[in-house]
This record gives sequence, structure tokens and C-alpha cells, in this order.
Amino acid sequence: MPVKKLKAFLDEKKVKYVSISHSKAYTSQEVAALTHISGKEMAKTVLIKIDGELAMTVLPASYRIDFEMLRTIMKTRKVTLAGEMEFKDRFPDCEIGAMPPFGNLYDMDVYVAESLAEDEEIAFSAGLHSEIIKMKYRDFDKLVKPHILKFSEKTISFPNDPGERWDVD
Repeated sequence: MPVKKLKAFLDEKKVKYVSISHSKAYTSQEVAALTHISGKEMAKTVLIKIDGELAMTVLPASYRIDFEMLRTIMKTRKVTLAGEMEFKDRFPDCEIGAMPPFGNLYDMDVYVAESLAEDEEIAFSAGLHSEIIKMKYRDFDKLVKPHILKFSEKTISFPNDPGERWDVD
């Protein structure tokens, strides 16, 4: 159901995309490795609470949220990670942890990491732990109209193939 809903939305908007099925994986880094997509182009959706209100952040799989930076940029008192029980009912058509980064479809603000907005293409969970969608970032931006902010930092990235380096920034 979630994949069909997302694909119908993209088809209705006449957006080109590729759907990639893979064996079940639960972290964005695992999915990136399975599908041979760079950790920088693999987008992960992380639900947060801004002064108690749910919001969606989208950042590269190889990055992590700097909550203090996000709080400062947003000029708010409190920004925290949302717990599963706080958001699972908001995404009844998705597997928990596999929400696509289309907060606009769930009446939710979307904040995209500046580093992800630099990519030509992005890939993300399609609502299941076994399928992703890959599309042009500019199309994603037109559909979602996210707020683009610098709120993340790179973590250790693991190479997808033997030719890649192991970087620690």
C-alpha cells in the first residue's frame, strides 16, 4: 500500500523515478550498501519534535543530526528525537522506520540537510523496509518544498565497493 500511494503521487506529478526492491534492511546505511548507492545520496527520514510538535528531517544516511545546531538555527527552546510511539499512528500506511521523506503528504513540515540538497539524485525508503525510490533531487524539492538548513554532520561512511575509501571527517 505505501509504495503504491507514493508511486501514484509521483506518477500524477509526472516525475521520473526508479523503484528498487531489496532484501529487508532496517538502517539507511544497510540499504545504501545493499543497493550500491552512496551514503550521501541515500536519504534517511528522522522524525523530531520541535517544542513538542512533530516535524520531519531528511539527511544523508552517512550523516547525523546536530540537535544543538538545529535548535539554534530554528531559534526554539527544544528539539528532540521523536519516539516511535509518538509518530507511528501518523504513518499508518508505512512500516515503522521506513517513512518516505514526503512530510507534505502527512501534514508535516520537512527540513532537509543542506548537504543532501547538493545531490543531483536521492534515494529513500518507499514506506517498506524492502523498497526504495531513486529520483532527481530537484523533483523532490519541487514536490515537497522543504526548508533547507545546515543541521547535520558526517559520520563514518562505509564503502559500497572495494574502490571507495573509508572516510572519517
